[in-house]
Amino acid sequence: MNDTSTIYAWEGINRKGRRVSGQMAGHNLALIKAQLRQQGICPEHVRKKPASRGTFAPRILPADIALLTRQLATLLKAGIPLLQAFDIIREGVENRQVSELVKTLKQQIASGNSLADALRQHPRYFDDLYCSLVAAGEQAGALETLLERVAIHLEKSQQLKARIKKAMTYPVVVLVVAALVSTVLLIHVVPQFQNLFAGVNGQLPGFTLGVIALSEFLQQAWWMLALGLGATVWGLRYAYRVYPSFRHWLEAGLLKAPLAGKLLQKSAVARYARTLSTTFSAGVPLVQALSSVAGAVGNGPFRQAIERMRHDVSTGMQLNQSMASSGLFPGMAIQMTAIGEESGTLDRMLEKVANHYESDVDTLVDNLTSLMEPLIMVVLGGIVGALVIAMYLPVFQLGTAF
Repeated sequence: MNDTSTIYAWEGINRKGRRVSGQMAGHNLALIKAQLRQQGICPEHVRKKPASRGTFAPRILPADIALLTRQLATLLKAGIPLLQAFDIIREGVENRQVSELVKTLKQQIASGNSLADALRQHPRYFDDLYCSLVAAGEQAGALETLLERVAIHLEKSQQLKARIKKAMTYPVVVLVVAALVSTVLLIHVVPQFQNLFAGVNGQLPGFTLGVIALSEFLQQAWWMLALGLGATVWGLRYAYRVYPSFRHWLEAGLLKAPLAGKLLQKSAVARYARTLSTTFSAGVPLVQALSSVAGAVGNGPFRQAIERMRHDVSTGMQLNQSMASSGLFPGMAIQMTAIGEESGTLDRMLEKVANHYESDVDTLVDNLTSLMEPLIMVVLGGIVGALVIAMYLPVFQLGTAF
């Protein structure tokens, strides 16, 4: 989801009469003031924070949030108070944006907010699942334990996303390299042969004529092809972001693709199991946990299936039966869930499911990478070979004529 909120710097007076300041993300000035009053702060000066100029400010990545969570969990488990932990983390942070975020969180907590409330004011970096788990940890008096679980969840999610990105990037690289090689040959090499054939009497082979026609088209209208390709890519990205129906159709289609489908299914099942295990073990009720999982699974068909599962579970159906009726979950995941429900160890069974399918994703990505390496050679060799044959066919014909 796109976040169009703006960062505002504020100053005010809290309930104890002390002057406090900080930063807050919001869509407008009135909303920021209203949120400050809800926190018991009387705002005096609220202004939009100017954009940094002259120096490059690296943005905050999900990996930065995972590292921040891991550091905070480690410090709290060591018995260091929360505010002091933020100071220690800030001293070792190189990313200036992360440093500012840590500073703002500390100020908001010092002004009387809980950690979960402070995190909810930064939805760009901390989603509902993250905030709910932190809130559960604060209520149970086990914040360091919950933060460690959140850190493990974020680290596993980042590793899984990196694997999927690697697997999906490789075929695109193959296609791009093949297209570049073909374009260079058609624009720079084929015209040399075309000049050679200009003085040859007789009809050229059809294959050769087709390659020459394609070469002439690229020389004259390459910009039209590039513009059309760019417009198509932009249109697909725009439709994917703006139209949920198109996004759902595309994601459902990818799930049925020969290689990508199995990879995406296993990764979605791993995210589902890992997230549900983390939330359920934190004491979040199953129906509420499924609501959080639906937003974190990252796939439209699975998101809809989990929403239906949440409704089924709320009406008394067992989770494994609802999973089976969705038609998206493998039998192994369903059986492990059934065993967990019967034995009262659902969180541990789901963790095993997540570990199993994360391992499967690793294996699939390695196999796909190994398969793509010779495929690159075959594709590029086939393209170069076809162009060479097309250019030398007339030479062979001339040879047989004498």
